[in-house]
Amino acid sequence: MRFGTVFALAASVAVAAAEDKYLGFNSGATTDAGKIKKQADFEQEFSTAQKLKGAPGTFSSVRLYTNIQGDTTDSPIEAIPAAIKTKTKILLGMWTSGTDNIDNELSALSKAIEQYGSDFTDLVVGISVGSEDLYRVSIDGIKNKSGVGAEVNTIVEFIKNTRDKLKGTALAKTPVGHVDTWTAWANSSNKAVIDASDFVGVNTFPYYENGNNIQMTNEIDNAADIFQASFDATKEAVGDKPMWITETGWPTTGPKWNQAVPSVDNAKKYWDTVGCTLFGQVNTFWYILRDSNPDNKMKFGIDPELDGTPQFNLTCPEKTATPTPSKTPSASATGNGSASASPTASGTGTGTSNQSTQNDSSQSSPSPAQQTGSGADVARLSPIAFGLSMLLAVAGWMA
Repeated sequence: MRFGTVFALAASVAVAAAEDKYLGFNSGATTDAGKIKKQADFEQEFSTAQKLKGAPGTFSSVRLYTNIQGDTTDSPIEAIPAAIKTKTKILLGMWTSGTDNIDNELSALSKAIEQYGSDFTDLVVGISVGSEDLYRVSIDGIKNKSGVGAEVNTIVEFIKNTRDKLKGTALAKTPVGHVDTWTAWANSSNKAVIDASDFVGVNTFPYYENGNNIQMTNEIDNAADIFQASFDATKEAVGDKPMWITETGWPTTGPKWNQAVPSVDNAKKYWDTVGCTLFGQVNTFWYILRDSNPDNKMKFGIDPELDGTPQFNLTCPEKTATPTPSKTPSASATGNGSASASPTASGTGTGTSNQSTQNDSSQSSPSPAQQTGSGADVARLSPIAFGLSMLLAVAGWMA
């Protein structure tokens, strides 16, 4: 009788662990040719994401980098009506680097709430105030010419401004957070941003690691372990804060980076060994369905033609081993960003909210995205494994 209750509890926990996890892609404000996207472009992207052949789930969410439509000051980005039409969940983004206010971003958001009402607000799952700003102002970010960023106090103030602006609106209770690289989160001097956030989004790309922050070479065979190490380091830093994987992936083409080689086969291996351990377990926004940064020579697009046929088989292996770090990452105590780079999609709006276009060396290195470490390891377990772990815990408690 007692074990019947324990098994029922374990089963219910396992089911809950697999539910309500967002699965989507990043989407920049421009095409890979630098053309500003219109509603039709976003619609094609979002529709394609939901019908990818062999996908292990429905990619029905999207992460944006700005609220502002290109070539306007504060008009709502046309990704919003596209998301409404395709029933796509939205992680909204605000571009905060290189500006002393986010008035235009907040104005565009307010206009969208007024114009689209609940058709829009019901789709919003979170709001990211900034993307990799802390990395850009770090020593490594400056060394890698990653562009103008923003300091801790600036991001904290922008998060406060966002909450104040949303008071009394349908988005008043929407989680507000920040997206940055794993090295930025692991740096204790950035803790004020963690404290100010409802969730943290982590960008992590083992491809761009250089061995300084995680003592492993970055070839594809080490990618899963590097990912896990950066994931664990981030979780240790953020504690109980919800952690989302907001950027991760492996390029299919481009120049070699240290020991990492872009190829379709390696992108498939990364999908199998990292992506398939995340999908359905952690809120994950993969980088990327179709590339959006013309200045990045590495191309990550899974379906650049948007024809529903990806460049590699998206079906996950029947049994996916959870990556286990073989070495512990050492994040810089001074808060330096990772010496690697991340292929941030172009999120350019206009006015003070513009995203600066980055070149290859400016890509900031992220880590998933993207929930492990002590209590975080639970997030990486399969529902069955999670249920069994809970079973053992409860059985021990009841003994």
